[in-house]
Amino acid sequence: MHVANMRNIIVLRLGISVIGLASILVLASCVGGNPVPEDELQFSLPVVEPEPTRAATRTPETVLPTMNPDDISVEITPEAVMDPASEKTEEIPPANAPPEILPEEFYIRNITGHKQYYSLGCETSTAIDLANYFGVAIIESEFQLRLPLSDNPDYGFVGSVDGPWGQVPPYAYGVHAGPVGDLLREYGLNAIGEKNFTVERLKSEIASGQPVIAWVIGNVVGGIPYEYTDSQGRKVIVAAYEHVVIITGYSNAAGTLRYMNNGKFYDVPVDHFDQSWAVLERMVVYIAD
Repeated sequence: MHVANMRNIIVLRLGISVIGLASILVLASCVGGNPVPEDELQFSLPVVEPEPTRAATRTPETVLPTMNPDDISVEITPEAVMDPASEKTEEIPPANAPPEILPEEFYIRNITGHKQYYSLGCETSTAIDLANYFGVAIIESEFQLRLPLSDNPDYGFVGSVDGPWGQVPPYAYGVHAGPVGDLLREYGLNAIGEKNFTVERLKSEIASGQPVIAWVIGNVVGGIPYEYTDSQGRKVIVAAYEHVVIITGYSNAAGTLRYMNNGKFYDVPVDHFDQSWAVLERMVVYIAD
């Protein structure tokens, strides 16, 4: 029994020595720069679940009027902004007074604009910019939603504001001057929507420091008028690629008008502007005194 116990003790000690020696070899290999083979390692790193990816919010794609080879409008960079009071002239004299003498050129420099949000929201975006010039802040989506709806643009917005640009009623189209002027008056501006305006009246408004919204075709290019009859038998002149810009200046010497389109400024020959403007009957929204 004594001999057997001694044998067991010897075997046990030999086993412990072998295990200790193996541990020393493993540590030595790590310290010496020789990594232990992966198949001998019996552990793994904890798995980290990736954070869920949040879907991007897509805003409506806006199709905006662009310059094409037939355009002759020249994009310009306006001069430094001036104080609004310095650009205001005296009130237009009454009708029985001598004819008004306008300056040879006049530019409204303290006006800014922005890119329209909706594909067919040019009327709303220019109304917002015009109101902002007169110190009235309006939310673009609110103004668009408050416009009346109709199949006749003289009475309300035609079609979806997110529709494709370039159609005519009864398809998605836009709105004419009357409803825009009416809605601006609800915000406290003495706005008037009118047809058959003249270039001289445009210049008079500009010289008094008041920008004017004008209905044109595209980025002031040519177009073809079309007489449309609505569901109630009312007739109206419409045109594909109806668009609106804000007139902000003129120069008699250069023979040009300056307008703002989606926040950018362009100079265009008066005759060229008038051809585009005449397609929709020289329609405007202006702020009366």
